[in-house]
Formats: sequence, structure tokens, C-alpha cells
Amino acid sequence: MKFFLAGEWQDRSRTIAVANPYSGNVVETVPVASSDDVEAALASAVEGAKVMAALQGYDRYRILRRCGELMTERTEDLAATLSAEEGKTLAESRGEVSRSVQTMELASEEAKRLGGEFLPLDGGAGTEGKLGFTMRVPCGVIAAITPFNFPLNLVCHKLGPALAAGNSVILKPASDTPLVALKLIEILLEAGLPPLAISCITGSGSTIGQAICADRRVRKISFTGSQEVGEQICKVAGLKRVTMELGSNSPLVVLPDADMDLVKRATLMCGFANAGQVCISAQRLIVHEDIHEDLIESLTPGVEAISAGDQLAEGTQMGPMVRTSDAERVHQWIHEAVDQGARLVCGGDREGAVVQPTILDNATADMRVVRDEIFGPAVAVLRAPTVDRAIHMANDTNYGLSAGVFTKDVDAAMKFAKQVHSGNVHINWGPMWRTDLMPYGGLKDSGIGREGPKYAIDEMTEMKTVVIHTQS
Repeated sequence: MKFFLAGEWQDRSRTIAVANPYSGNVVETVPVASSDDVEAALASAVEGAKVMAALQGYDRYRILRRCGELMTERTEDLAATLSAEEGKTLAESRGEVSRSVQTMELASEEAKRLGGEFLPLDGGAGTEGKLGFTMRVPCGVIAAITPFNFPLNLVCHKLGPALAAGNSVILKPASDTPLVALKLIEILLEAGLPPLAISCITGSGSTIGQAICADRRVRKISFTGSQEVGEQICKVAGLKRVTMELGSNSPLVVLPDADMDLVKRATLMCGFANAGQVCISAQRLIVHEDIHEDLIESLTPGVEAISAGDQLAEGTQMGPMVRTSDAERVHQWIHEAVDQGARLVCGGDREGAVVQPTILDNATADMRVVRDEIFGPAVAVLRAPTVDRAIHMANDTNYGLSAGVFTKDVDAAMKFAKQVHSGNVHINWGPMWRTDLMPYGGLKDSGIGREGPKYAIDEMTEMKTVVIHTQS
């Protein structure tokens, strides 16, 4: 498959093989971009930014709206591509395509709403005859760097708002999952996007990604990925806007009055969807000691019943991890925790890139399965004697992306919402919940800025203040 650069589909002699993570079979190849390709992408993006800024908001709306319509028509092809390269089950991939359509539709609507505000200048001294207002203008060239785990929807969360706001974009998708992103570029062009408005180049993030981010022609960077890479990008970025959606190890707190059936449903969904490869996956289950044993007993059969294996096979409920090396790491962390005193309730086995859904009981704060981001299908269970202790344990991390609490006590729920250091807080559901219109982002080491089309557009535009000096 070719990449799209400077208004043309192009190939290169060096390629990257994109493999099915379950079988290891090569799905497709993509070109490896060079430093010359980065320069061509930057130069064309500068010209593309002029073209996009000149388009009416209504024209940008029509392009993005048409893109969503074409995505809907091609749902099965997009879902099959996504499953083959990422490892999601087909049901999960269809769900991601549906969400991606909504993301583009939301962005399209915001293209019609870009505006400023009237400024009450007469509130200041010596402002007679002055009228003021603000305008929002595009940043210009935006760099979008996306991860493997939601290779369509997280691309849409960057491209949709950027294009709606009148910017051009250089997209660097994850090397493991570039195919569905390239198919999205095809759809955008078919929908009428000016060719210079977008480049999508593939290759190593440590080379082409950093070269793009360091260039002064880029005015805004939107990155989703690990904390370590995000910090490196910020170091080379210089004076430009950045949005960083980084890691997490999200807590799910269960208090004594919780609806246990609801907790079970939420944990099964939030702990094991996409083989746990979700930034807001429920990694730490912090359970009040009065109900700890009951919850483990209730939860275990449901986890054991999850069918893990070939994501393209009928009946599979959880696919492989994206890389065998990641599965090896998760397997190592699980058994390291067992050696340190955790109890393996179920799971823990690995075959290739498939890690069986795992529950670890009696986990402690010094274990890597609790302290760091496991990004795999394992949930660590910790005990808490009080609400205050549960809140302390939830906050005992450098991360702060999403958190959940189960309780019928309004006072306890609001105390949790106010005191837990997290960008997203969910009451009576797990941390892995997001609708694409809401503001989404983290505190502490989980990132900077917010996504969600309306909120992303605020960060992908710049404000001008205009003052009219009249003589009357």
C-alpha cells in the first residue's frame, strides 16, 4: 500500500510489513519515509494550510460530512482491515468504525460554528469609541501522531477537528496499524478534501515523527501514546501548541453498597476490551474489604468464560495483543506479581500474542501490575478498609486519566469525584467509558489538553483580538 505525500500516492523501495498479530501473516506493506519525505510533507503542508484557511466553514463541513457517509458505506472493509492489523475482534472493529463516523460528523458540525465573541471594552477606562471582538483562526500546519490501539477513531479525533478548523495535517500513524488510516485518507480525498491539506507518511516515529515535531513550520502537535514518547516530543517541540494524550493505570473503586452485578459487567468490559490495550482500561480494582471475597467469587467465572484467540474467528471475544513482545511483557509482569505475593485467581497463560484474561488478587502498590501501565488483559485487585483509604490508593500513581467508583451513597460519590486526581471520573461505571463529543484528557503524567471535536478545535485554532477605533 502506498502512502500519501504532497498530493500524490507514492511508494518507496524500503517497506514495513504489517502483520496479523494472531497468525503473524503479512497483511500488507507500507513505505518507509525518509528525511526528504518529511521535508516534502512539511513544504506541501504549508501550501495546504493556505488552501484550507481559504475554504468556507460550510465547505469544510460538507467534506467531513461526506467522509462520514463514505465511511458508513465501507464499514465492513474498514472493520476487516482494522481487525487484521490490530487484533480487535470484528465486533469491536465495527464498533470503532461507528464511533469514528460519529467523530467526523461532530467535527463537521463544529466547522460551521467557529467564531469569537464581542468584547465589552467600555468596561475599561478611556475606551470611548472603541469596539472589540475576537476571531479564531487556524494554527496552520498540524502534526498528528497516533497509536495502534484505536487506529481509526483516534486518527479521526485528530484529523476531523484539525480540518474542520481550517488547518493542514501531517499524519504519522502507528507502524503496526497504518492501513486503516491510509484507507481513511482515500475516503477524505474522495469526499473532496484538497490534496495538499493532508499527508500521511509511514515509518519510525523516532526518526520521522521527531523530525516533524521539531520543525518550526508545525504550529500544533497532537500526540497519543506513551508518557516517555510524549515527554520526548515536548522536549523537541519548541514554541508550539501541544496536546498530549498519554498513559494511565485507571482505578475502579468498589464500595460496600455497590450493585455487584453492575460491577461485574463493568469490570468484564472495562478490563478486557481490546485485550486490555486501552488507555482507560480498568487496571486497578480497589475493593472495600467487606465485599472483597464476594466480588472475586462473582467476577471469576465471567473472566474465565472470555474466549480469547483468533480475532477473525467466529465466537472469539478477545483477540491477541498487537505484538508478541507486548504479550511476553504482560505475561512476565503477571508472574512477577505472583512471585511477590499476589494470588493468580485465573488466567496468566500466554500463547503467542494471546494472553488469557487474568485476575490477580492481593496485589500491592509496589508491584508493576499496579504501579505502571500494563496495557494488557490483567486486572489487579487491592483491598481498602475505608472510603478515604480507597481514594488515597486511587491517587497513589503518577497518572490521572480516568477513574470509576461504584456506590449508592451520593456523598461518597461526590467526595470521590472531588478528591480523585483524574481528568475523567465515572460514578457507577468503570473508567473505560467515553462518548466522542465529551472533553477527554488527563491530569498529572496522563497528559496535556483535551480531545473531543469541540474542545480539540479550541486547541487547533488561535485567538485574535480586533479593536475598531471609531471617531464618534
